[in-house]
Amino acid sequence: MSFRNYQVPYEINEQFKKKAAYFSMEFAIHQPLKIYSGGLGFLAGSHLRSAFELNQNFIGVGILWKYGYYDQARNQDQTLQVTFMEKMYSFLEDTGIKYQIMIHDHPVWVKAYYLAPNTFCSAPLFLLSTDLPENDYVSQTITHRLYDANVATKVAQFILLGVGGAKLIDELNFEPEVYHLNEAHGFSSAFYLLNKYKSLDEVKKRLVFTTHTPEEAGNEKHDIYLCYKMSYFCGLSLDEVRKLTGIDDDQFNHSLAALRFARKANGVSELHGHVSRALWGKYEGICPITHVTNAQNWRYWADKQLYRFAESNDDTGFDDRKMYLKKRAFEIVADQTGKLFDPNVLTIVWARRFAGYKRADFLSWHMDRFEKLLSNKKYPVQIIFAGKPYPVDYPAISQFNNLVHLSKNYNNVAVLIGYELGLSKRMKQASDVWLNNPRVPREASGTSGMTAAMNGAVNFSTDDGWIPEFINHGNNGFVVPKADYDNMSTQQQDDYDLDEMYKILEEQIVPMYYNNKETWRQITQNGMNDVRFQFDSNRMAEEYYEKMYKI
Repeated sequence: MSFRNYQVPYEINEQFKKKAAYFSMEFAIHQPLKIYSGGLGFLAGSHLRSAFELNQNFIGVGILWKYGYYDQARNQDQTLQVTFMEKMYSFLEDTGIKYQIMIHDHPVWVKAYYLAPNTFCSAPLFLLSTDLPENDYVSQTITHRLYDANVATKVAQFILLGVGGAKLIDELNFEPEVYHLNEAHGFSSAFYLLNKYKSLDEVKKRLVFTTHTPEEAGNEKHDIYLCYKMSYFCGLSLDEVRKLTGIDDDQFNHSLAALRFARKANGVSELHGHVSRALWGKYEGICPITHVTNAQNWRYWADKQLYRFAESNDDTGFDDRKMYLKKRAFEIVADQTGKLFDPNVLTIVWARRFAGYKRADFLSWHMDRFEKLLSNKKYPVQIIFAGKPYPVDYPAISQFNNLVHLSKNYNNVAVLIGYELGLSKRMKQASDVWLNNPRVPREASGTSGMTAAMNGAVNFSTDDGWIPEFINHGNNGFVVPKADYDNMSTQQQDDYDLDEMYKILEEQIVPMYYNNKETWRQITQNGMNDVRFQFDSNRMAEEYYEKMYKI
């Protein structure tokens, strides 16, 4: 097929006929395509799947990472080893499109690959690569590693996604009415569009922006002189850039600039919408910020048999199915760690990206209570940890390694590696209690609990991100009651949360699981029903058209 006058290759639903191009650094569409690191990618993958299900006139633009994020392996003592392995994909199509963009005042060749909708049931996805013989070695490395730790390489990646992505769309003659930036990584596209339309108003008409970061420090900033030297601003002088973006200091804040160039922006949960308006409200000239709560694709994630048993009120079938799912997942635990877990035992799972504020090892911060929880013969408990720290986030890697060493003292604690889509689904099926304990309000949304509920796990969380919109304590999950966190030190907040978590575990969750199976099953099924539509990404994909794409 020719990609030169590209049309989405399925019949478009009239409701979603407006053309949209969605820029994201990562997409988690299916296990074999390893171009994602965590929640941002899981979210983008579900968005593309739902755009396909709803027949939206929508394409994704991303980057083909030669070595992916990284492969999580183990050292001899079971601790984390970061390895980079070249990835090969027979299912991607070479579009034959090749063009140049300027990076560091130097022409760099870009090639576009295509993931057809029918391959994994997703909206069309175009992936860019600079790993070409026409480029020098440094230019080739731009698309080697997702979120490369080298600052200049990372800025080059931002230019490739933004400028390279916007130029690809021109090469395709796709002419979208909306350029949707999923995070600010692709913001350089705005400068490309400014060159094209010669008017900031024309750019604003077309640009919408989704922010995922609830605190200013977490938003990407780079030295403005480095960005300038690297051709981020598409030929604009620094004076023009400062005038247009209103950024006077030497740090170029990509998110702030995006909020000033976009027509509209959104946070990714109701709470995050409030947090974002408070965070950015002190700046002049920013666009309105609404919220579209993140969601996950039910068709891809949910265990349909569990839902069928729940809908037909077949309690025996439901319990048997959950038991089977646990048993199957425990084979992975046994294979990786040599520990045989028991499907009859209450299983707590903490699995997601490792980052300091997510407090992976939180339960072990009170060793007496941790010990008591794990050695209880009357009400046995087993715990699984899994997740990928950023490869140069040494505190998070230490946290992972400390959990590995801790797990060596217990037959009922396991730490797994290789946390990608496949393992993620199995861990949710293994879980009776999906544990989530970020420091409030640092989790913008967090979506792992949604897919956990779709697989018969009960959410137990601090009251952050999407959780305030979902959990009704004791009815469809369990939640730590919010305290006056604004007037607490970090230490006080941690102490309060940990004490409350143990109280709820010891007094409510663990006894109920063993003594009141009927109620436990009801809570599980209530959670499954409550995520089914409200937190299915079809609702989210529709909402983006309604709230963000319509002028």
